Formats: sequence, C-alpha cells, structure tokens
Amino acid sequence: MSRGMVKNMRERSTYRMKICGVVVCALFCMIFVDSMHAARIKDIANIGGVRDNQLIGYGLVVGLNGTGDDVKNGFTKETLVNMLNRQGLVIPTSRDVKADNVAAVMVTAKLPPFVKQGTRIDVDVSSIGNAKSLLGGTLLMTPLKGADGAVYAVAQGSITIGGFSASGAAGGGVTKNHTTAGRITNGATVEKELTHEFEKSKVLTVNLYQSDFTTLTRMAEVINSAMSSVVDARLVDSSSVRVEIKQDAGINVVKLVSILENLDIPVDSVAVVVMNEKTGTVVMGENVRISTVAIAHGNLSIQIKEEKRVSQPLPFAPQASAGSAPTKKGGVIMAPGGQTVVTPESKV
Repeated sequence: MSRGMVKNMRERSTYRMKICGVVVCALFCMIFVDSMHAARIKDIANIGGVRDNQLIGYGLVVGLNGTGDDVKNGFTKETLVNMLNRQGLVIPTSRDVKADNVAAVMVTAKLPPFVKQGTRIDVDVSSIGNAKSLLGGTLLMTPLKGADGAVYAVAQGSITIGGFSASGAAGGGVTKNHTTAGRITNGATVEKELTHEFEKSKVLTVNLYQSDFTTLTRMAEVINSAMSSVVDARLVDSSSVRVEIKQDAGINVVKLVSILENLDIPVDSVAVVVMNEKTGTVVMGENVRISTVAIAHGNLSIQIKEEKRVSQPLPFAPQASAGSAPTKKGGVIMAPGGQTVVTPESKV
C-alpha cells in the first residue's frame, strides 16, 4: 500500500470523526433544549398593571317564549315596572304586571387594558330568578359598573345560549348544557376609558403566573443577557422581576415590552397531577414518579411494583477502574468491569 493511499485513508478517517463529533454535539444540544422546555415570557407572566378589569350590571331580558321568571318573583316585576315608568308608561303597582316572557339577569364583562371609548366587548348573561331558558331573549340596555361604582360600558343585544331544553305535556323532557346562561358577542360598548400613562413608565414589573424561584432566576438572567444595554432586571421575590429602564436607553416603552415579552425562558416544571372527577381524566407531568402501590376501586384494579434486574458481567471481564460509574443501556444499568448492579424498575 502506497504512502498516498495511507494518507488519504487517514484524512477520510479524520473527516469522519469530525462529522461524528458534530452530529453528537447536535444531538446533545437537541436533548438539552428539549429537556429545558423554553417558553416566551408573555406565555408565563404578565406586566404589572396591565390586566383586565371586571364589570357587572343588573338588567332585564325580554322576548322569552313563556320561559321567563315566575310572576311571584317580586324583584323582576319591580324592575319591569320601574323600566316602564322611565319610558313614560305609568303603572300604579306591580300587581298589574303578569308577564312570563321577562327574566332578571346579571351581566358581566371584562374590560381589557388600554381599551378605547367606542370599542365593543363581549358580555355574559346569567339568570338570577327561576327562568327556565333565555333562548330567543334580548337584553335591554344595561349599564356595566366597575369596582369603583362608575359606569364603563353599556350592554344590549340578542342572547346566544349553548344548550337547549324541550319538554312534553306529560312532564318528560330533555336538557343539554345550561339554558339559563348565555353570551352576547360584542354586546357592550365602552363608554369610559381607564387612564394609564404607560408610555412614561421608568420601571416595569414582570409577574409570573405560577411562582417559581428557578424559573424567575432564569428569566432575570435572560433579560439581562439580551437587553443589558437598555434595562436592568433584578429579582424581587419568587414571582416578580423588577425591570428598570436606563435613562439613556432611548427606546419607546411599548417597543421595549414587545421585545421583552418575546424572549424565551427555560421553564422549570414541577411534578403535577391533574384529575377531573367528572370525566375521569388524569393528566401527569413528566416529573411525576410513582412508587410501589396497589389501588382497588370497583371493577378497577391497579398495581405498581418493582422488579429487580441483575446485570452480571462475563467471567473474564476487566476490573473496573477507580471512579468508573455504571452506564444505562436499554432500561437496565450495565456495570463496567466485573461489577454486578441490581436496579429497581417500576411497572404499572
């Protein structure tokens, strides 16, 4: 074999080793990134002060086909009489009112942050009397108030419900979902804005939805690494990061928040088990570990046990060097050089 051929073989071997090294590094990076579960800041946290505000109001729904409140409900009749009096129709007493196509309801809505006057928002309508159904009803003009008692929106419109109810003359019937609660899409008009000079803010507070020291520490590190020239992030507690905007930042606050909330943060997930007793659904996170246990319930029997697996080396296997550790292969820990390792394995 000539020297040229040997040289070419060595170069090819070196090239293959480099390629293998790159592939191994890439696989390691993929495994590492997958295990960290990165998420955007906007998906796991919010900016302090930027939130929805709750609105509530009391109103009347009319146009029901005999499925409204009973005439015995005094507050429904009183409300109807007062409404008719404001419209110029004088009714002496509520005893003169006998209508079963009217229902008293509570109306709720969420006022988004920075919403402007004239914006339309959705409202939820729920019966507070003994009405059988709100199907086909129309909500009359209802003021929606905030916690301070001020009116911020006015709701009115036709109600859409997500169920139905049908009954026969003999008393039988069928009902699906709730017929006494509905929704009006774009049913309220904002009449008053919430004042907030957000563009003049010098300090922002980022609050995690779920408090976690590890995730919050990583968030502060990512913010300082990516935006160190314009902000300084400091930890406050297990759920808040204080972001101070530097005086010479020269950037609009709205644009700064847009950049900040799109940063990816490695989220540290905790062991969580969520159970829904109505549907029987059980959801477990990846960090959940189940030890030996037996469960019996009705016709269901679950048993979790551990099996001992022994890894026995060959008779002439070399002795393990000092500091060597067992390696995992195919679900079993393989011992290097003449060591026998017994490993428990859980099964459901």
